[in-house]
Amino acid sequence: MLRCILCLAVLICAAAHAAAPAAPRVMGRSWMMGDLTSGQVLVAEKADERIEPASLTKLMTAYLVFAALREKKLSLGQPVPVSPRAWRAPGSRMFIEPRKPVTVDELIKGMEVQSGNDACIALAEAVAGSEDVFAQMMNREAARLGMANSRFVNATGLPDAQHYSTARDLYILAAAVIRDFPEEYARYYAIKEFRYNNITQPNRNRLLWLDPTVDGVKTGHTDAAGYCLIASSKRGPRRLLSVLLGSTSESARAQESQKLLNWGYQFFDSVKLFGSGEVVRTLEVWKGAARVVKAGVKGELYVTVPKGEADKLKAELVAQQPLIAPVAQGQRVGTLRVALDGKPLAEYPLLALEAVGPAGIFGRAWDTLRLWIK
Repeated sequence: MLRCILCLAVLICAAAHAAAPAAPRVMGRSWMMGDLTSGQVLVAEKADERIEPASLTKLMTAYLVFAALREKKLSLGQPVPVSPRAWRAPGSRMFIEPRKPVTVDELIKGMEVQSGNDACIALAEAVAGSEDVFAQMMNREAARLGMANSRFVNATGLPDAQHYSTARDLYILAAAVIRDFPEEYARYYAIKEFRYNNITQPNRNRLLWLDPTVDGVKTGHTDAAGYCLIASSKRGPRRLLSVLLGSTSESARAQESQKLLNWGYQFFDSVKLFGSGEVVRTLEVWKGAARVVKAGVKGELYVTVPKGEADKLKAELVAQQPLIAPVAQGQRVGTLRVALDGKPLAEYPLLALEAVGPAGIFGRAWDTLRLWIK
């Protein structure tokens, strides 16, 4: 197939041209930090090294619970029975009790704010009937999300040799929670404390108190995993996400995560290249009822670059030619390649913004002849 390459200059004003300084030194075993606005990872260290995810596991439990709520298999006000297995859960707890009503909403708060293992088991049983079946659902969802180096055997994160993940996979998972369930994320993950059964427990994410732009996500700790924190911050239109595993203390995981987030905001900009539905280019269509089709990108397109480097961005459109009708709306019709100072930065699919049906019999015959001559 022939390809048509069209160069598009990205005209963006910038005051300075200094490249971003090196990433800060971080006290931890592995980490990853990126800009969710653009989808770009800004720094990673040992991101594919397997670790014990501890209570960061609860993000996957939450993902499946939120999905069950969306599919109306659960409701927030629904009472959930407390099994002996949930009641006797070891580790952190929200202190649910048998024969005492507890709602799905309360259990989610107990899971996310208090990191209650008992809440996780009760929710897993409500969704899947048993924690073992729920773990199978967790693994299927992990595979669907592209978490290639993760395996779950429980809903809590309690230690098990066959229960593991990586900084990269946990980054994918946290990003999916924020992207796929924005209302649920906003409702639960910034809560600083929760009281249940006359016991008030604080959220262990210290950044919720230290940085008003931080609105989540989750802490974790075991002896083997060390002190872990997934943190997300939204400043203006930008949202950054950091995953820090294996730090040395509660205060260290907060300080080191804050260091990563501050570095990302201080030394990088997110630049909007195209808006949702904006026409990037019109492309020629053969054998179609229309001669051209409008092409653009899905949603708003941002790229993240070192501060002062935005005017060095260039976009190159590689169109699929010949483009033969019918063309469906949303069909991929090319690739948008973005480079910074001549170096490849990212690629994005270029999509048809409208449908183009086939031409009549004479139009198709004429274009067939034209293509043969061409």
